[in-house]
Amino acid sequence: MPEPSWAERTLAVRYAGCVAYPEATDLQTDLVERRRSGQITDTLLLLEHPHVITLGSSGHDRHVLLTRSELAAREVAVHEAGRGGDVTYHGPGQLVGYPILDLKPDRKDLHLYLRCLEEVLLRVLGSFHLSGSRDDSATGVWVGGAKVAAIGIRVSSGWITSHGFALNANTDLTYFDAIVPCGLSGRPVTSLSRLLDRNVTAQEAAPMVVDAMRAVFGYGFVDDSGAANSK
Repeated sequence: MPEPSWAERTLAVRYAGCVAYPEATDLQTDLVERRRSGQITDTLLLLEHPHVITLGSSGHDRHVLLTRSELAAREVAVHEAGRGGDVTYHGPGQLVGYPILDLKPDRKDLHLYLRCLEEVLLRVLGSFHLSGSRDDSATGVWVGGAKVAAIGIRVSSGWITSHGFALNANTDLTYFDAIVPCGLSGRPVTSLSRLLDRNVTAQEAAPMVVDAMRAVFGYGFVDDSGAANSK
């Protein structure tokens, strides 16, 4: 049976709280298989991670600037990630979005999908009256030359997406000193809290992300009542 149009689809939203990176990876794997088999609709998983550095498919150890023992002393885990991109940091105060979407039939284009995720984040910035921008040389979203959101995706067989984006809300930006973020040397990072000079939590930004996902992808319906561990 062909996929319904995006306007006929429901985007299910699951708020998971703070989830360790390996557990979130396992959850995504389960959701991807259930989406592929048609057991669930498109799903946006929203969460935060404890301190963790992840290495994407193009990641280099040289972009991790501290030793494993130094990272352990700061309670920062390190994991390889089954996504594109280089090295990034996740931690409390950062809103992480993992869209589990079926891109069939008319969005089977990785470049288009990345641009759509950027547009989602640009609209979130606009909701905070901030003017964000793209960078033709690097995926992500920027404000005044500083990166406020990173994107790293995976698309598996059947055109089902996983992994996604990370938006710095009230993230402790000092943890980015442990890496070369996304392999981009000399490029600063920022957060909503720093840009707005007030505390902006991930919880405050989450509804704006949901609204932007619905608008950019054209969903007719959103169900944000689900819990991450519901079956």
